[in-house]
Amino acid sequence: MNQLPPWDVYKVTCPTRQVLACISDKWAVLVIGLLNGGTMRFGEMRKTIEGVSQKMLTQTLRSLERDGIVSRKVYASVPPKVEYSLTPLGVSLAGIVENLRVWSESNIDIVLASQQAYDTAPKDE
Repeated sequence: MNQLPPWDVYKVTCPTRQVLACISDKWAVLVIGLLNGGTMRFGEMRKTIEGVSQKMLTQTLRSLERDGIVSRKVYASVPPKVEYSLTPLGVSLAGIVENLRVWSESNIDIVLASQQAYDTAPKDE
């Protein structure tokens, strides 16, 4: 008899939903994609990811660190120097995020055209 896996993201009580919620967040996806290029400091990430607030970037990094996707290294200096990088778990996720980025950039014209067609089509009431 086949044994079902112990986790099922479709079950409301499954903890994999928490991980899915974290890694599907737009800021998390952008941070993971950015760190796939190598270690970065907070300020570098904030400048590169346009539109992210300091608060959101901090929350995102903490969440990814808690989940074991990002590591944070603090150097004893004045002012303190902090660097972020992907853990091995994060690296395993980065390829998937890269595929999402490529898909998004490759298909945005189709998505925009579909949105335009939908928005201008007469609606059945």
